[in-house]
Amino acid sequence: MVGSLQQKNVLGRPSWVQHILEYVTSRQNADGGYNFCQSVESGAQDTYYALAIFNLLEIPAPKIKMTVTWLRTFPSDNIYSYFYVIKGLTLCGEKVDDELVNRVLALRRAHGGFGEVDVDIEAYSEFDSTYRATEILRDLDIFINPESTIRWLLQYHNADGGFAAGKQSNLTSTFHAVASLHNLNYPVKELNRTLRFIRSCEKKGGGFTSVPDTTFPYLEETYAGVLTLSFLDEKCLYPEATKKLVFELQNSNGGFRRSAELGISTFEDTYYALSVLNRLR
Repeated sequence: MVGSLQQKNVLGRPSWVQHILEYVTSRQNADGGYNFCQSVESGAQDTYYALAIFNLLEIPAPKIKMTVTWLRTFPSDNIYSYFYVIKGLTLCGEKVDDELVNRVLALRRAHGGFGEVDVDIEAYSEFDSTYRATEILRDLDIFINPESTIRWLLQYHNADGGFAAGKQSNLTSTFHAVASLHNLNYPVKELNRTLRFIRSCEKKGGGFTSVPDTTFPYLEETYAGVLTLSFLDEKCLYPEATKKLVFELQNSNGGFRRSAELGISTFEDTYYALSVLNRLR
């Protein structure tokens, strides 16, 4: 898709942007929700990412009232569904019910975090739940006493500058930890060792890898690297190569895939791609 960056359609949008819009709008169901697979019932995750994509493109989401109704009736029961529903409603400009917020607050553990470090394989990282909870609370401007959560996170700050429950830091865990600290107003720009770790995961050929000394970048890791740098008030060293890498992941249906080898488009990967491109433009 790189060659079509400057091509415009009749609406004045770059053709690659128009392809994204066609991909996302074609996956909206009659109930107002979304699923990245056509003819599959709506899900909270894809509904949130669809709204986030429209927001990044500064384009109003279609049938927004139906989407709000769908979100309000979705049976949320864990931090992931709370995150998608609350963030989705916020993107729609809607007030979030106090009951839903209280469910998030009730997930806070005695150690200060919003989850355990001993997580199952489906979790993105051991700090994922804390990241999602602090994102919600920051967006809703809800204050919590942050000291215990900050202490809990900083105990997993490894000697290599990254974060992880074990000795081997990885980029996703580092992103979730730094983003959580940022949400709690911790001065993350002072984490100089962390910057060195992020740089060690950055590739001259574009993108970021989960750990240093590997060569194959995935989209979610590139997203984590670019956003963590932004929290540290730093920029990508190889923006043109990274943009090229991202554009090469756009499929013919308009969506983006996770890597060159993994070919299916998803809303999540499309959101990651747009977020990276917005940061690098």
